[in-house]
Amino acid sequence: MEQLLPVLSSMRWQDVLDILLNSYILFRLYVLFRGTNAFRVLIGIVVLLIFERLAIYLGLIVATWAIRGITAVAALIIIVVFRNEIRSVLQARNLRSILWGFPREETRASVEAVVDGIQGLAGNRVGALLVFPGREDLDELFTSGISWNGLVSREMILSVFWHGNPVHDGAALVRGNRIEEVGGILPLTGRKDLSSEYGTRHRAALGLSERSDALVVVVSEERGSVSVAKGGELRTVEDEDALSRILHEQLGTRPDPPRLSRRRTLELSAAAVISVVLIAGVWFSFTRGRDTLVTMEIPVEYRNRNPEMEIVNTSVDAVRLTLSGSGPLLKTIRPEQVKVNLDLGKVESGRRTFNLTSENIQLPAGVYLKKIEPQAVEVHLDAPVEKTLPVQVDWSGRLPEGVRLVQSSPDPETIRVVGSKGVLERVSTLYTEKVPLDGLGASGEVTVNVVLAPPSLKVAPGSTTQVKVRYTVDRERAEEGVEKREAPER
Repeated sequence: MEQLLPVLSSMRWQDVLDILLNSYILFRLYVLFRGTNAFRVLIGIVVLLIFERLAIYLGLIVATWAIRGITAVAALIIIVVFRNEIRSVLQARNLRSILWGFPREETRASVEAVVDGIQGLAGNRVGALLVFPGREDLDELFTSGISWNGLVSREMILSVFWHGNPVHDGAALVRGNRIEEVGGILPLTGRKDLSSEYGTRHRAALGLSERSDALVVVVSEERGSVSVAKGGELRTVEDEDALSRILHEQLGTRPDPPRLSRRRTLELSAAAVISVVLIAGVWFSFTRGRDTLVTMEIPVEYRNRNPEMEIVNTSVDAVRLTLSGSGPLLKTIRPEQVKVNLDLGKVESGRRTFNLTSENIQLPAGVYLKKIEPQAVEVHLDAPVEKTLPVQVDWSGRLPEGVRLVQSSPDPETIRVVGSKGVLERVSTLYTEKVPLDGLGASGEVTVNVVLAPPSLKVAPGSTTQVKVRYTVDRERAEEGVEKREAPER
């Protein structure tokens, strides 16, 4: 409780909205998929996730790795194996029923309409063939169907199989609360032990049930009886209640009598509360990890700089950020996901100090800023100008004994450089790299580079940083008491 109170006191309205929104999404998934086979597998995945969190808390590395692998495979199984079931749940409903309605009532109403329509066909001795898909795909088994996409009702079923309808001899594909296709052709069974009273419709129903997990309802035109084929078995259905139970079993639902409405309300209320508790637990697990700290050194990026200005120098090139967040999240964060930005759009020439705040820091979601070092950055901006500077040779060392430097000249004698106005005002001469005098025994020339100091200076276009130093030396007669000449000082 002592750990929970500080977290609750620091909650933002965005955190409350985040919890409520995701809780409602989880609750709607429960409402839409409740009673289906995919939902049962999803419950198993949730249990695995709970065990994974427990394994992480206990530090069980191998168990955590194994559970994560199993969870990933289970999620793939739901998408691949139950894709038809998922499609039937989502496709057979409008946007309002997905976001707000309770599809159980819609499913029960569609089953009642189907049962009512089938009994109407049987009473009038109208032959019919209705297919109710399971989890398996029927694209290669239900062929030559015509798209219908009509809402299930007693009148719709009677009209599809009316003798004057061109598609009445084919099968109708019923998914959810809609008749998706009509006039379909089903594969016939190859069994030889069927009674002669079974015609083509019954053989087609058996053929499809042998090759898939679909349920096929057959209405006999000669006898007016109703039969169902499932798993390669054909049986006669005696009454409406039996047919209703079979259809609800195929659809993964159960009929909800009015006397159970209160229990259903309590069930949905409990599901809503559990959804909020689960999402809040996930949110708290991330929030509790904010005490986990990590320090990163991030370079400072300067934006919107006036193209007529140049950055002469800065007090720092990078800043150290201390970040907090959940341990797993901080382990995955990469330096390129963190940005430190300074806006130079309104900065004139000169020195300017920027105080760094959270507004200058760009962080991934769920990561929080704890500390910035240093908290201020000094930036020197100035307009670039061009200046011609003389070049002077930087001699070093001593001339050999008996040797005298008569003359030296650099080529070129001047170099044009580009730099900020304030810097170039303090620079009057460019020096070459040090040229040693020790090895000068005869006249000649040497090629050396010019040293650009400070480093912010650049050579202007058309100029070069290399100069040729031509020098002339002369040998003196060794005379006692004559002082040897040293290199001229700078």
